[in-house]
Amino acid sequence: MPSATANYRTLLRTSGAAAFFLPAAVGRLGIAMTGIGIVWLVHARTGSYAAAGLVTGGFAVADAVAGPQLGRLTDRFGQARVLPCALAAHAGAVTLLLVGAVPDLVAGVLVGATLPQLSALSAARWSALLSGERAAALPTAFALEALANGVSYLTGPALVSVLGAAGHPGAGVLLAAVLVIGGGLALAAQRRTMPPLTGRAERRHAGRALLRSAFLRQVALGLALGVFFGAMQVSVAAYAVGRGTPDAAALLYFAANCTNLVGGWAYGAWFHGGSPRRRQAAAAACLTLASLPLTFLDAPLAVGATLALTGLAVPVLLILTSVLTDSSVPRAVLTQAFTWGNSASAAGSAGAAAVAGRVVDAGGAHGGFGVAAGAAAAMTVLALGGLRDSSQTVPKSSAPTETTTPNPPATDGGPVGIPQRTAPTSVHSRRRGKHNGSSAAERSAAD
Repeated sequence: MPSATANYRTLLRTSGAAAFFLPAAVGRLGIAMTGIGIVWLVHARTGSYAAAGLVTGGFAVADAVAGPQLGRLTDRFGQARVLPCALAAHAGAVTLLLVGAVPDLVAGVLVGATLPQLSALSAARWSALLSGERAAALPTAFALEALANGVSYLTGPALVSVLGAAGHPGAGVLLAAVLVIGGGLALAAQRRTMPPLTGRAERRHAGRALLRSAFLRQVALGLALGVFFGAMQVSVAAYAVGRGTPDAAALLYFAANCTNLVGGWAYGAWFHGGSPRRRQAAAAACLTLASLPLTFLDAPLAVGATLALTGLAVPVLLILTSVLTDSSVPRAVLTQAFTWGNSASAAGSAGAAAVAGRVVDAGGAHGGFGVAAGAAAAMTVLALGGLRDSSQTVPKSSAPTETTTPNPPATDGGPVGIPQRTAPTSVHSRRRGKHNGSSAAERSAAD
């Protein structure tokens, strides 16, 4: 059995992989710094946490709403054309925020609306690069993506807080923008690994896949996972403050984040096939079982150990949601599909923070943990229901050509009536190799 390090090293040695993954990782670090950077800047400018929270909320809502639209434009026009435009607009929006040329709320909304969806762009590149016979490596690639996100959100906010505490509240926003724009431009320059564009007719047919239950179920899972995140953030803080030890919150967050990284790293390193839907259901059930004790445990050591257990299951769910999203929609709308999942998670987290806050005020931290456990239970129900979605797996296509026949028979797991694509004929497709029919990952997703 190859070592974990060897698995990831082999993946990054795939031609062109490191060249797009590393710039995207740099940009993601900047994205993780942007929200908390806005909090420091607006609070220093106004002296009000309420104002800072309002601007940050506007930023988050705009990011969630605009993200899928940027993904749609990217699927239509390509990363090389859309990403530089989005980065230029983002640079302008950050400039308005830093100089105070417009009201902070307006500037925050513009910053969020122009934030590039680097996670979705990188995931779409992995899907195109690891097509055909190499599709079995996709779970490891998505695990690498989850690790990059985890490290970014572990280190980014801490770095911004250090800058803010040192008396440079605007430096965090500026540094975040530099990382986002620099990483984004470097990613846009990597044209060889960009997903190939598809024709107008294929995009028209592909858009219907975004309404299928197999994809909508993954969006719903992302929403529930966001609720879990939001409720946990509020509840952990309330638990620590309620015991008179507010500093303990940082240690509890650290325990969960560390096991989160370990869980994602281990799953990606030793993935051995099987049904992603069954694994998703098992991971959701484990998260539910791990979350329930938090509704009654009170000892700090027991709470910390239980939070660490939940951290092991979360990255597995994130990885499998990416795998099943990839197998549920055609490549013509894949970037948009990934951004819908990200937006759903962000919306769930924002809404849950408000709901859990009220529950905590009424019933204490245990009530907030109950909201998180309820979200985990909802994920379990959704994942179990997803075991019936195997017949809706959609074949991929990496060429802009397609052929249709009247009422064609279903092949390779594709449903009747969906056009069957011809073999790749474009230059990009020949570079990746021909792959008629469904990939290994899709056949696995179809159970």
